[in-house]
Amino acid sequence: MAQNNIHNLVTLIKRLEAATTRLEDIASSTIELPQAVPALTATVATPSRPSSVASPTPQQPASAPSPVVRSQEPQEPLPESIEEFDAFIDQSVDKYVRASNKLGGLIAEQASKVLEGFKQQRRFLLISTKARKPDITGSEMVVYQELLKPINEALMAVGSIKESNRGSPVFSQLSAVAEGIMVLAWVTVESRPFKHVEESLGSAQFFGNRVLKEHKDKDPDQVEWVQSFYQVFRDLADYVKQYFPNGIPWNAQGLPAAEVAKSLDSSSAASAAAPPPPPPAAGGAPPPPPPGPPPVLQIKEQPASSKPEGMGAVFSELNKGESVTKGLRKVDKSEMTHKNPSLRAGSVVGDSSARGKSPAPGKKPKPESMRVKKPPKKELDGNKWTIENFDKHPTPIEIEAEMSHSILISRCNQTTIIVKGKANAVTIENTQRLSLVIDSLVSTVDVVKSSNFALQVLGTLPTILLDQLDGAQVYLSKESTSTRIFSSKSAGINVNVLSGPDDDYKEIPLPSQICSYYDEEKGDMVNEIVDHAG
Repeated sequence: MAQNNIHNLVTLIKRLEAATTRLEDIASSTIELPQAVPALTATVATPSRPSSVASPTPQQPASAPSPVVRSQEPQEPLPESIEEFDAFIDQSVDKYVRASNKLGGLIAEQASKVLEGFKQQRRFLLISTKARKPDITGSEMVVYQELLKPINEALMAVGSIKESNRGSPVFSQLSAVAEGIMVLAWVTVESRPFKHVEESLGSAQFFGNRVLKEHKDKDPDQVEWVQSFYQVFRDLADYVKQYFPNGIPWNAQGLPAAEVAKSLDSSSAASAAAPPPPPPAAGGAPPPPPPGPPPVLQIKEQPASSKPEGMGAVFSELNKGESVTKGLRKVDKSEMTHKNPSLRAGSVVGDSSARGKSPAPGKKPKPESMRVKKPPKKELDGNKWTIENFDKHPTPIEIEAEMSHSILISRCNQTTIIVKGKANAVTIENTQRLSLVIDSLVSTVDVVKSSNFALQVLGTLPTILLDQLDGAQVYLSKESTSTRIFSSKSAGINVNVLSGPDDDYKEIPLPSQICSYYDEEKGDMVNEIVDHAG
């Protein structure tokens, strides 16, 4: 009877163990444990039971928790114009930046600012596709200026690199980029902005062609750099013609520009944030707790001193009167040098060389006779004639000018120049014994820092400007007798006009001495030309 009771008890224990094991399996398969703590998902070993009690049903392994799938919001597709602008930056602008990095130095630094300017322009274009145009005549003018501010900052950075390195050997390269960076302003042009891009290319070519001419057969990297910079303008002009032929249209049904700009900035900041670290492997130790917040620095701001400084402090002390000497102490006789020769012998006079030296006078420019003579030059660059460094040329120098041409004559001595046709203007500087013959001009002849100058006008000339001249002869035709002559700091100027029945030249000197006095009745200064009767 006892043996049957023991058998029933063993059977009951086995059934209870099987039911318990089954319940554990069901619980482990239905409850999902958090993945962030892998120790909770590990199988816990059950202590072994006595050998007399055997488990009839083997324990089933716990099922692994299913991974959590996070849904990603689909990104809004970019407009075609923005995609093409990205391609323009990745191809044309990036090629110019790589060529600049190959040269290095200031050129590479300036190219990085150019790239930043185009990136900020891309942000401006993206905003214009989602926002309506701000009212630049009303309260939204500030919003419009804030949208353009990053572009303007990049533009100013490019120009400051050029201005702060005027003595650099790559100044022509820096000037070419600084002149062409104004192309970024095409987004503000409402009518045919591609014309602004083409004009900016012309500005950049003024200095860029100098670089090409100087390094044409010497440095192929410089030539490649200039060509890549020119290609940026050509590709940008094609892009603007295709997508913005009449300016930026904006989005009439869009949101306010300030809201769109704010949303773009917040989204870019969120995308730039670091992704969360991946979960550790199963069975490893739990991750350490995150570090605490950084300590807050308690910076005590010192209030601005209300005490006067400099000469103001001296006068404020003097204004105290007798109280100015309250802080002084009486000197003992043992400390007086005039009563103790031993103190005078041990005293040390301060070194006068420690005082700040006065700045040295600036170097005067070398006289013309000591300067290195450059080769003569006669060149037409676009619409500008340049004639310089001709000295005692045996034959007259003739040029065929057009109405759009301007002429610069510099450092030409004892030379005759003949301008045929009707030009725009002539500028002359630093010449001696130069003779100029012109047919007609649209505007002026401007002569600066010259001596013994001669000018003959065959046709018409509206204005002559003479500044710092020492001796000049001007011959006017009948058509140019109404020419206005402005002179300053000049002497020995004679004007010859045709008069009389035989059309002979009559010489008329221009005044160089003026008498000035104050007229009490008029209440003003009176200036009179001084005539010398011979």
